[in-house]
Amino acid sequence: MTFSESIKTCLNKYANFNGRASRSELWWFQLFYILVAIFALFLSEDFFWLTYIGLFLPLLAVSVRRLHDKNKSGWWYLMCLVPLANIVILVWFCQRGTIGVNDFGSDPLIDSSM
Repeated sequence: MTFSESIKTCLNKYANFNGRASRSELWWFQLFYILVAIFALFLSEDFFWLTYIGLFLPLLAVSVRRLHDKNKSGWWYLMCLVPLANIVILVWFCQRGTIGVNDFGSDPLIDSSM
């Protein structure tokens, strides 16, 4: 998935917590989120908070769908609240997901190639 496809997909599925997301979809959207936040911070602090809150739900949704690709519940995302250990665990969960169908749907890498 390309950078622009990822942004388009995540914004179209901004509140869709069902299904699965590929690694590229998560990481390209994460990069977009960081770049927009930095740009907004240069404009004004109020604009930064507006974009931060506005893009939080799509980022949360794609993160949950990415955890689904590892056949993990989206509730694992609450590990973000645990200091330090959360980074290691969530990065490990964001590696290559289950190949083929799992409890949360079909493989997004196989679906996108059809």
